Amino acid sequence: MQKIVVKSPTRVDLAGGTLDLWPLYLFINGASTVNVAISIYTTAELTPHEDASIVLESADLKIKKSYRNLVEALSDTDPQMVLLQTQLRYWMPTKGFTLKTFSDSPVGGGLGGSSSLTISLMKAFARFCDRPFKDTHHMAQVAHNIEAEILNTPTGTQDYYPAASGGLNVLHYGYDGVSQEVMQVENTPLAEKFMLVYTGKAHHSGLNNFEVMKDSVAKDANTLQALKDLKVIAIETEHAVRSQNWKDLGTLFKREFDARIRLAPEFSSPEIEKLAEVSLQNGAEAVKICGAGGGGCVLVWCPPEKREGVANACQKAGFQVMDAKPVDPL
Repeated sequence: MQKIVVKSPTRVDLAGGTLDLWPLYLFINGASTVNVAISIYTTAELTPHEDASIVLESADLKIKKSYRNLVEALSDTDPQMVLLQTQLRYWMPTKGFTLKTFSDSPVGGGLGGSSSLTISLMKAFARFCDRPFKDTHHMAQVAHNIEAEILNTPTGTQDYYPAASGGLNVLHYGYDGVSQEVMQVENTPLAEKFMLVYTGKAHHSGLNNFEVMKDSVAKDANTLQALKDLKVIAIETEHAVRSQNWKDLGTLFKREFDARIRLAPEFSSPEIEKLAEVSLQNGAEAVKICGAGGGGCVLVWCPPEKREGVANACQKAGFQVMDAKPVDPL
């Protein structure tokens, strides 16, 4: 068997983030999430061995470890190896290999980088172990359970779908689970107005989402109303992209921002507020917090003719304009 190389995109969530956490969407009678895969990738390279030896290398963590066999690899107590060890426990490969991983996403970028890497690993091991998944939903379910174990906190599922499928994703959450529709993005205003900016501060999605989960279970009225508002905005965003009413997205992003801050003030940060101020003053139409916010990346919705001025202003203010764009279905 030759070397297996898998690249998976990360994503920007356009509407309905946080609503993908079970059972939050059931508290508000179902929900939608809209997100788009972007050209910031994670990669898994798996090279088979003739013997049982295993080499695990993370370029991002600057770690490379060698083991005589699977038992020895699973016995390593280094906490930085937990992500790869959890995958090994699921797959239990019977042959040796070298596995190298790396990610283009900044740490804590709010782009679903860890979920994308999980999908890259699962696609690589599925080929290596000759254990294909039934479909994308099956892959997302397993990835969801693996990450929940690693993070020891409730996690959503929206990040796995664009990593697995690419494109513009519309996800519906209800009694029957998740349904997915994937659409093209090339030559749309979504690609033309898309600008991704990194605040320089890592976010902590698990902590922010867990607070929302606790308040929702406690039936906090403000939290539940904010979730319902996010649900309505996500439905309107879905309708806008289906009907190609791209001009509506700026207003929807503003409403999403306001509702998300009402959900939990921690979703914003001084860095995000400063970035929003600089962007809007220089011609951007709206900003959209990525993921659970508190830092990470922000989508700046910017007319093409204002792009250079907005980008220069953001960089002058100390923010990093990312080389990223939406990507079509894989």
